[in-house]
Amino acid sequence: MAEAKNAWFSKYFTDNTYDEMFTADLDVKGDWNKLLENFKDIGVDGLTQRQNDINWLLEENGVTYNVYNDPNGLNRPWNLNVVPFLLDYKEWQLIEKGLKQRADILDRVLKDIYGDRKLIKEGIVPHEVIYSHRGFLRQCDKIHYKIDRHLLLYAADLARGSDGRMWVVNDRSQAPSGMGYALENRSTANRVFSDVFADMNIKRLSEFFKEFNELLIEASPEKIENPNIVILTPGSHNETYFEHAYLASFLGYPLVQGNDLVVRDGLLYMKSLKGLKRVHVVLRRVDDVFADPLELREDSHLGVAGLLDVVRRQNVAVVNPIGSGILENPGLIPFMPAICQFFLKEELNLPQIASWWCGQEKERNFVLENLNKLVIKPIDRTNREHIHFGELLSAKELEALRIEIEKKPYHFVAQEHISFSTTPNYSKGNFEPRNMVARTFAIAGKMGYNVMPGGLVRVAPERDNIRVSNQRGGTSKDFWIIGNSKTDEQPSFNWNRKSAVSVSGLDDLPSLTAENLYWAGRYVGRTLVNARFLRMVLKQINAPEAHAQQNITNGKLEVLLKAVTQITGTFPGFMKSDTTQLSSDQILDELTAVLLDRNRVGSLANTMSMFNNSYYSIRNLWSSDMWRVFENIQKIWRNLEIEKNLTVTKLIRALNQLITRLIAFMGLIEESIMVDQGLLLYFIGLQLEQGMLTITKCRALLVIKQSSQTEYEILESLLSSHESLNIYRYSYRSYIRIEPVISLLLMDLHYPRSLAFHLGRLQKDIARLPHSKKSDVFMNYEKFVFEAFSSLRLASSEALANSNTDGLLREELDNLLEKLSDLLFKTSQSISNTYFNHTYKQSQLVDQNFPI
Repeated sequence: MAEAKNAWFSKYFTDNTYDEMFTADLDVKGDWNKLLENFKDIGVDGLTQRQNDINWLLEENGVTYNVYNDPNGLNRPWNLNVVPFLLDYKEWQLIEKGLKQRADILDRVLKDIYGDRKLIKEGIVPHEVIYSHRGFLRQCDKIHYKIDRHLLLYAADLARGSDGRMWVVNDRSQAPSGMGYALENRSTANRVFSDVFADMNIKRLSEFFKEFNELLIEASPEKIENPNIVILTPGSHNETYFEHAYLASFLGYPLVQGNDLVVRDGLLYMKSLKGLKRVHVVLRRVDDVFADPLELREDSHLGVAGLLDVVRRQNVAVVNPIGSGILENPGLIPFMPAICQFFLKEELNLPQIASWWCGQEKERNFVLENLNKLVIKPIDRTNREHIHFGELLSAKELEALRIEIEKKPYHFVAQEHISFSTTPNYSKGNFEPRNMVARTFAIAGKMGYNVMPGGLVRVAPERDNIRVSNQRGGTSKDFWIIGNSKTDEQPSFNWNRKSAVSVSGLDDLPSLTAENLYWAGRYVGRTLVNARFLRMVLKQINAPEAHAQQNITNGKLEVLLKAVTQITGTFPGFMKSDTTQLSSDQILDELTAVLLDRNRVGSLANTMSMFNNSYYSIRNLWSSDMWRVFENIQKIWRNLEIEKNLTVTKLIRALNQLITRLIAFMGLIEESIMVDQGLLLYFIGLQLEQGMLTITKCRALLVIKQSSQTEYEILESLLSSHESLNIYRYSYRSYIRIEPVISLLLMDLHYPRSLAFHLGRLQKDIARLPHSKKSDVFMNYEKFVFEAFSSLRLASSEALANSNTDGLLREELDNLLEKLSDLLFKTSQSISNTYFNHTYKQSQLVDQNFPI
């Protein structure tokens, strides 16, 4: 072991007072020693490879953490270090006991704050600590619940204190995050270290999540066997959105946003395609003041108007209750020993950071005298106020802080600056000490609180960095509780004993999810069709005859370039000038912009961005294979965007890769979700978009009659962009002519790429929508599609191919295509108005002042 220690820890030791792996005599602790023995067998190269495997798995599974204003993009990959964090079960039992006690105390505090307020009346807690905190919501006063415990889910941030014990650093009670990431970390580590798992007695997480699911079911105010449970998310741009989607997928509950829910007659409903569906339990990831724009922040678009009234009537359970943010108050920490004595008549089991509330004269004087040695926090960080590390402040900054404290002393609490313990982090073939914080979770059970045997460990991004924060680039670790005996994993097939009996369908599909499925179909169809057309045009430009001259004078290319603008909608584009006067460089510049300019409406990049937004919003529905293909698409696109020396050949190669991945993605969609669970909406969007783009292509290329040679080349290009050239040749075995092309692309009922096939499929799919099945009378969208299909079926390919008297325009074809385009546009509007209308808004009678 000494040899491995010397090799891996030669640069490890620092002046830190406590390291999790080593004793005071620099001996490796027992459980860590066993882990290092396993690592020794794996070797440096093996550990590096396993870290690479972890990175690959997280990327393949799309595990992200959203960082606001990150120049590298919104969805930052989640980081998990190959070295786990270990804790002996005996020590964990003491921590677990303390967490249960603390959760119990805070539950009592929450009840008291919105109930009798004995803590204030008895002088245990100064009233300013409560009333000056924006987490105290007067609208929640005296609300009664049908459950014994109000704090159903609690999280504590722990760090090793100067006495070698784990101390509580922060309490989390509104919507504690991290459970999903902890589960994903365990899943990933288990796959990469299956051999190590078999050798060590690691406590499993499955029983905790079974109990968590039971908690949600039992929380229902109406004790029914199968309550409707939803997970309320702020949306795909929230920093922990991956976790929201992950838990929704893992637990099998709908992931909803505020606009998916509505209050009617004192009850909460989810808007689904079939209408309103009663909701009994909401697991919320939306902060308190944003939860109800009717009674709380009126500018919130994240919550549900009237939600608080439904809670007040005891018709829905919200986990955790609205108003529980008051517990995330460091001003309470100095008074926790007295609170514990008041409620439980006992001492705190878990120590906490020494804290001084500045609203008391003696404590304030101490803080002001030692300002440069302490950590100063506002008791209320709902506005993301800064934490001040006194030792890092200049004399001018210290004086400014002193003035601020003296101005509003009740607003600040000072804490002892402790040096977090360090834990090993594997980096570039060596182990480095990193400051760490562990987040652990407790949930209310029938016999008290149950604690997750592990949790989420975060370490600082760099050595000697004292700030441990995901927003600042921190790294996570799997949290292993090591027992004395081997623990068998609980079977997972029966843990969801109650809700598993129901089969979800369209009535379980939130309206926003349905809308995103619909637009995901439209955007993926638009991306594929436009990418194929642009690839075809680039191939024409790259042809030998195009290189033979500086200016493009070929009639075919002129028509195709103008068609690029018409099909993509990137006006004015090639429509603003005579393309015969454009140089090859000018043409390539415009085509590159049509491909890569994200800010240009209609560009391929713009369409890809909208497709990505739709996809992220419903990622809880997709399979892991779909995510992998999606990530491959993103890589192709990112590589294309950063390419400095773009050429036609490079663009064609990238489009080839993109098209192939898109086709694979579209194939996998059908394997991820059942038709009646939402895939129907994707199909409708896809068929509608492909039909509309087929019409646009034909209008751009077929309506104006060209010379015989140019027309032949345009028809060939159209068939090529439609992936129909081989089908045409096989079917007709003749010179390419306008009439059979119209017949194949527009009117052939048996050809899956034809407009008639799209309209026929669209008729069948929209007939399965809920409102369509309710009545024998056609809905408007059904009428429009029926009229479009009938008009196309009644048309004659021969008449459509004929030009008017002057021989320049196929007027009958143009009129038909214009009519069909208008009908499909009306179809889209009718579907949106019927199923995706989220404009209903309630507002407050009296403004509430909740500053941002």
